[in-house]
Amino acid sequence: MFKSWWPRLRRVLVAGMLVWVPVGITVLVLQLLIDLADQTLRLIPEPYRPEALLGFPIPGLGLVLSLVLLFVTGLVAANVFGRRIIGLWESVLRRIPLVRTIYTAAKGFLEMVLSGKRGSFSRVLLIEYPRRGIYCIAFQTSSTVGQLAEHTPDSVCVFVPTTPNPTSGFLVVAPRKDLIELDMSVEDAIKLVVSVGVVVPDPDSLPRVDSDGGAERATGEA
Repeated sequence: MFKSWWPRLRRVLVAGMLVWVPVGITVLVLQLLIDLADQTLRLIPEPYRPEALLGFPIPGLGLVLSLVLLFVTGLVAANVFGRRIIGLWESVLRRIPLVRTIYTAAKGFLEMVLSGKRGSFSRVLLIEYPRRGIYCIAFQTSSTVGQLAEHTPDSVCVFVPTTPNPTSGFLVVAPRKDLIELDMSVEDAIKLVVSVGVVVPDPDSLPRVDSDGGAERATGEA
């Protein structure tokens, strides 16, 4: 009897999980972001914090303060005087060895993501790694220039993200002929990486893999 109704019960439970688990994860992530934003309240002297004045904390107030802080900073950075101050601040940070490395990398990555430039994560690629017949999702970040172009002609810089955190990964310089360009949006590719392959885009966007382990290369420039 158990075997007869268990498959149906399992399908119902899985259907319920597909509804509530994503909701729960979304709530947890939002709560984490709000809690993180609330840390900006520490910038206010303790006697003047909302919980000290009102006697109770206000969840999400830190998020509002963070948005105000970003807005004010943006206004300052948009004028000549503000840019000079920020430039002076950045010059100080770039003189500190470890801080310089972290700050420069973080700012460069953020500018690449937010700039919307054509060369920044504009192409989704497949790269044959770590061995023949196995492929990784990758993103073209730029074309090679300078010494890279001299030593690796007709190559591009490719970022290979790790799963499930696409903000980490490694950079490779690969020949265009060894890359497969996918007809897939960057958003779909990131979903594929974050979901460890569970959320798969339209199969028609993936190239056909031959029986010998090869794959059809993109005819256009990668």
